[in-house]
Amino acid sequence: MIPEVTPVPRPEWSPVPHEGCRGVESKALLRLEYLGVAMLRFAPDGTIHEHPAPFPIDVVCLEGAGMTSLNGEAAPIRAGERVRWPADVAHRLWTEDSAMVTLMVEHVGLRAAPSR
Repeated sequence: MIPEVTPVPRPEWSPVPHEGCRGVESKALLRLEYLGVAMLRFAPDGTIHEHPAPFPIDVVCLEGAGMTSLNGEAAPIRAGERVRWPADVAHRLWTEDSAMVTLMVEHVGLRAAPSR
C-alpha cells in the first residue's frame, strides 16, 4: 500500500489576519473535521486578540516564553509547558520582551454543548 502524502493547508508563515492581532504569524498544518493543528510565531510584543472559541484548545509552547490568559486571569508560559483553553471561555496569548513559538491543537470535535 502506498502512503497518501498530501500538502498541509498553509505551510508558509503568514500574518494572523484578525483585528487586534499584531506581531504574530501562523502556519496551518492540519485541518480535519474534528481537529486543527497550527503553529503561531510571536515577535517580541506580539499578541492575539482576546476571544472565546467553541471548542477546547491546547497550546504548547515550543520555543521562548510569553503570557496566556483565561477569562482575564494571566499566567506565564515557557518552552516545554502547555495550557488548555476550555470551550467558550475568553483566552489570549502574547509576548512581552521575548519571541515565542507555539503549537495550537484545536479539538473541533469537542464543541461545547449548546446552552438551554
